[in-house]
Formats: sequence, C-alpha cells, structure tokens
Amino acid sequence: MAAVDRAAALALVLLSAAPAAAFSFDDGDTAAHERCALCHGLSGDTPRQKFPRLAGQRQGYIEKQLSAFRAGRRSNDGGQMSAVVTELTPAQITEAAAWFAAQPHPAPYADAHAGGGDLWRASGCGDCHAQSAQDAPDMPWLSSQHPDYLAKQMQDLRGGLRDGDPGGVMQAQLRALDGAGVDALAAWLSAQERRE
Repeated sequence: MAAVDRAAALALVLLSAAPAAAFSFDDGDTAAHERCALCHGLSGDTPRQKFPRLAGQRQGYIEKQLSAFRAGRRSNDGGQMSAVVTELTPAQITEAAAWFAAQPHPAPYADAHAGGGDLWRASGCGDCHAQSAQDAPDMPWLSSQHPDYLAKQMQDLRGGLRDGDPGGVMQAQLRALDGAGVDALAAWLSAQERRE
C-alpha cells in the first residue's frame, strides 16, 4: 500500500471512529475543496463507491446539497458530512462547488445493464436528470456515478430515508421499481458518459 493510501486510510478510520465534534479543519490556509478531498478526492473523482463522484457535477446541485447538510436538512450514514460542512461558510460552499463542477468529468464504468436504459426511458427520470435538462440546474447528473452509490441513494429516496423530493415524484417513480430494477438503472447510469 502506498504511503498516500495508508495516510488516507488512517485518516478515514480516525474520522469514522471519533466523535464528529472532535474534528476541526479550519487551519486558515485550507481551501474549501481540499477539506472534501479525503473522501471525494481532490479532483472529485474518488475511487471509493461509498462517496459520490463530484467531478463535473452541476455546481447548483453541489451547493444545494452542501447547504442542506449545513442546515441539518440532510444527513449521511456516519454524520461526517454534517460535521465537515458546519465549518464552511456560504462563500466556501460556493467555492467548493465551483471547484468540483469545473473538474474533468469522470470516466464512465465499462459495464452497463442492458435493461437499465429501458427503465430510464420509461421512468421519466430524464426529464430532470438528463444532461439536456438545462432548466434544472440544481438537479444532479447521474451519469458516470458509482453504481453502488446511485443504488443506495435511490433506495433511500424510495424508502423515505432521504429527503429532497418535496413533490414525491422521485419516490413514486422509484417505488415502481423492485430492487433488481434499481440496481439495473444504477448500473446503466454509471456506464453513461457525463458531459455538458
């Protein structure tokens, strides 16, 4: 294991094992996006399936989610995001979102589930999440995302564990899918190229 990998692994263990309040990232010199790098990678293209790839994502969406974590409207499984984001000012949230949005798009996964494309087209998800949907700047692009991350978020939305769907449109669409359908849709999306 390379020294950088060992250091990142140790930092991740410490971050997940210690109370969130014990961490302070504010050293005065750290850029906002660098605070996110431990989990998401400096360029936003983390290889770890648990964390979303932020590279090339819509700036408005990243800002919306960071603000939701900061305000307590969204949480993640371990609470690390809430702890980190509370130390960011609104200006730093904008800075971090702009940084990741400007990074090169991540490469798509090689394997696509054949049925996932049919589910995408039948579900109407593309009305908001398609890259041509320019009227939804705070909706995420789902292409080239980690399939495990996508499937978990879809399951959380489907089960009401994740908020952010005030009209219940996504919940209704996702409840029409079984677990295999969610996995197929996630696999297909992960294999689509992210581009503007």
